[in-house]
Amino acid sequence: MFRSKKWVAFTLLIAMSLLFVACANQNVVNSSEESSNEAPARTIKHAMGETKITGTPKRIVVLTNQGTESLLELGIKPVAAVKSWIGNPWYDHIKDQMDGVQVIGDETQPNLELIASLKPDLILGTKVRQEKVYTQLSSIAPTVFTENLGDSMIENFQLYAQALNKEAEGQAIVDSYHQSIEQTKTALGDKTKLRISLARFQPEKVRVYYKNNFAGIILDQLGFTRPEAQNKDEFSADITNEQIPELDGDVFFYFTSDREGETGATKTAKEWLESPLGKNLNVVKNQRAFNVNEPIWNTAGGIIAAKLLIEDIQARFEKLNV
Repeated sequence: MFRSKKWVAFTLLIAMSLLFVACANQNVVNSSEESSNEAPARTIKHAMGETKITGTPKRIVVLTNQGTESLLELGIKPVAAVKSWIGNPWYDHIKDQMDGVQVIGDETQPNLELIASLKPDLILGTKVRQEKVYTQLSSIAPTVFTENLGDSMIENFQLYAQALNKEAEGQAIVDSYHQSIEQTKTALGDKTKLRISLARFQPEKVRVYYKNNFAGIILDQLGFTRPEAQNKDEFSADITNEQIPELDGDVFFYFTSDREGETGATKTAKEWLESPLGKNLNVVKNQRAFNVNEPIWNTAGGIIAAKLLIEDIQARFEKLNV
């Protein structure tokens, strides 16, 4: 009788253990199903076709300066990024947010071997810079490309936000940006009727900037007009000394493309603006020619730079007597 009771107890213990294991396994299955339901695959349409992305990527590699700013504005630090065009290795206006980020070359020549070693779960780039290595990149991780840079900052930001599973956050940022444009337009008032001239000085080269570039788009959004010679839906064009009058307007903003330790672009600007034709420009005679920060006005091309550019314009025009 005693042995029979022990056997019954033992049998019950085994049965309960088996039941516990079965329940635990079912919980694992349910948990896996719930996780799968929470992170379905999304198809992102982009410049190179379509890419499937599951869930919210965590380890992101970014191959454009513009894209770096998109990530930072969304509160995301990339594991790796291409170096800034100016800075060592980052632009001054973002370097305090880039501590610990791995440098992987520049936009025109990213280091594919290093990228692969970082085991990213998403790569963000652009067709205009990295089209030739898209297949190699997409074999490393899901890869999303914008079509180009410069005049499509908002569209590119929204595409990246979609790829990052941050569409709602991205839309809030875009709405805030448009609100800042409208507020600045209101604050500027009639000053937006001034014709804004825009150019870039490089060593022994001068390039006039038209409307379809980063700064040109923002000036247009703010409602500014452009001199007749610059009122073109184009990016830019190199000009000769004889074409200096094309730089004239009511206000002239120019950037000098000097890299660290270089002064060639600054020398070119000085030679042109102090030449007889340069001194005859209304913007020079009226002291309305301003050398502005090139990363902010030109090379960074991202949403952080855009907001800083708007702030710079408003601050300068508040001091301008018109």
